[in-house]
Amino acid sequence: MEEVVVLIVGAGPAGLAVSNCLSHLSIPNIVLEREDCSASLWRKRSYDRLTLHLAKEFCSLPYMPHASSSSTFMPRKCFIEYIDSYISRFGIEPRYCRSVEAASYLENEGKWKVEARNTSTQEKEVYGARFLVVATGENSEDFIPELPGLDGFEGKIIHSSEYKSGKDYENKEVLVVGCGNSGMEISYDLSNFGARTSIVIRNPFHVLNKEMVYIGMLLSKYVAMTIADVVTTFIGKLWYGDLTKYGIHRPTKGPFQLKVATGKTPVIDVGTVKKIQSGDIKVLPEIVRMNGNDVMFENSVIKRFDGIIFATGYMSTANYWLKDYKYIMNKDGMPKYPWPHHWKGENNIYCAGFSKEGLAGIARDSVAIANDINEILDGIEGNIKVN
Repeated sequence: MEEVVVLIVGAGPAGLAVSNCLSHLSIPNIVLEREDCSASLWRKRSYDRLTLHLAKEFCSLPYMPHASSSSTFMPRKCFIEYIDSYISRFGIEPRYCRSVEAASYLENEGKWKVEARNTSTQEKEVYGARFLVVATGENSEDFIPELPGLDGFEGKIIHSSEYKSGKDYENKEVLVVGCGNSGMEISYDLSNFGARTSIVIRNPFHVLNKEMVYIGMLLSKYVAMTIADVVTTFIGKLWYGDLTKYGIHRPTKGPFQLKVATGKTPVIDVGTVKKIQSGDIKVLPEIVRMNGNDVMFENSVIKRFDGIIFATGYMSTANYWLKDYKYIMNKDGMPKYPWPHHWKGENNIYCAGFSKEGLAGIARDSVAIANDINEILDGIEGNIKVN
């Protein structure tokens, strides 16, 4: 058994940030990552046209703000370069190809036993950690809902994590299921490549563009959230007009209040709404059932499709390997304690990247976790501050 002070599971932005914050406090740590690279969600499971939906000042990791010369809304490629620079600059050395199979708390010894498989050599590794940080994030496993007749669909079915661009869908009838940011942007991309695109919209959501969100986030630094909501909602209505006739309904709560209450973000429009208004993208209600490639919807419309893209989100996989998850997670693998106390559990276990606040939440979680571990080990002296 290899002994370590802090073991971090996951080398996405959350795991890297926690490692860096700990190292700045001279706290030894090891990062395990099941993939062969860091930030695999960004490298392997993101579409080509993806950019950060928030301005870069809200998307940096501790100790390294984005360069002033970088784009305000950074493209995926630039953000990956930022991650690589972060790893290099701070000497973070994740152990890749380590699939954690089990983690349990040894009460008699007051430490966490973590078993991992080196997928390159198939050797088993065992670690003993005084502190355990779960940094596998909210988006570990694709979620595709069960739909009547889906198994009989003969066209191409993929999750949004597999989508790269619309170049293979030209002149095809494509249905996008899910109207969050991924679903709306993928619909836009498909349409640009000549696909005959439809999107399922079931629930109300706010539609704003990046600039509107930026204004709202700046406002929320200085005024009450309710005021920021009123201003951004007013601008959104002024810009887009009444969208109900196109099948898009706004929630009663403002975009920032809704984010805090439910974790649901507004849709950051990249041009999709204009295509919906022009009829280039068709809006359809909930799916009732499928019969072969024919899909019936709640409004009794039946339409035939060549392919379906599910932009229906992800699930946490933490509970697959975290045997004593009850100390910090609920049965769904999400924090059992409400924000802002979500990051700390019992018996020296923590989670980072589960706040539903994106990269800004990751930065805050990382600092809080490192400070707390430091306080336990050495007292409160030397604590780092959030920028």
